[in-house]
Formats: sequence, C-alpha cells, structure tokens
Amino acid sequence: MIQKISRLSAVALLLLLNLSCTQETTKEDTVTAVSKNGAVETTVSVEHADSADVLITRHKVWVKNNLVKEVTTRDTIPALGDTILPVTSNGNEIQQKARKDYEFYITVQ
Repeated sequence: MIQKISRLSAVALLLLLNLSCTQETTKEDTVTAVSKNGAVETTVSVEHADSADVLITRHKVWVKNNLVKEVTTRDTIPALGDTILPVTSNGNEIQQKARKDYEFYITVQ
C-alpha cells in the first residue's frame, strides 16, 4: 500500500513539475521606475568595434533622491563573428550580414 502511494506521489510530482516548466513566465519583476531613495542602477551593453567588441557597464548610485556617483567601465572582449539575418526591404526579404550579439545573464545577490 505504501509503495502504491509513493508511486502516485511521484507521478503527481512529475506532472506538477512538467506543468510549472511549460507555463509561460510573466514579467512580474519588470521595473518601470528606479527608486532613487537608495538604489544602484546598472546598464550593460556591447558596442561592436573593428576586430573586437567593447563591454560597457554603467552604474548610477542613488541616495535620498540624489545621484551621488556614476561609474563606467569599458572592457574589450572577443567578437563573436558574423551571422546572416533576414531583412525586409520594400516588401522583399533579403539576407544581410550582421555582427552577432552577446546574451546577458545577470546574477544579483
């Protein structure tokens, strides 16, 4: 009897896990305005240079609604090369060469 219950529990757990993984995630943590009472606002971008890319990180430190410090760093990183993208021009789809972009994954602790 206990083995039958644990099998049913395992099946139910797998079904719940599958449902939770297949549901579309919502953007409930999307920020529309920065709280300037006490925050660090960070922007990360990549600019394509000739033979390399430049990673640009900007930090704005806000304390009691005052911008107290801005820090900008620039680091050279390897370019990812080129890719072919479909582009629509005058109703016609053409293939155009473009630089590959980095993906950003940010961990906040």
